[in-house]
Amino acid sequence: MPHWIDACAPGDIDAEDLIRFDHAGATHAIYHGPDGRFYATDGLCSHEHVHLADGLVMEFLIECPKHNGQFDYRTGEAKRAPVCVNLRTYPVRVEAGRVLVELP
Repeated sequence: MPHWIDACAPGDIDAEDLIRFDHAGATHAIYHGPDGRFYATDGLCSHEHVHLADGLVMEFLIECPKHNGQFDYRTGEAKRAPVCVNLRTYPVRVEAGRVLVELP
């Protein structure tokens, strides 16, 4: 059953940036998009399992720091080789001044 987990404050993530969020033995990435919304994905690249929090955010893309593969963090879609497996995404909401992520 999914649960809404308190991940951070909105001010913890600069616009067009991300942070790493670890919960229950899993690593996630939380993004602050150029549209002002927040997004969440798995935190490890699906290609080499590198932490995406060390990568570069450009608009709605996260670039893996190891091989420069890219994902659209809104959908998790793999956008540039060598990545070919999409990232899992998670619902996010802002409530009472906190960013909440729905995790299984």
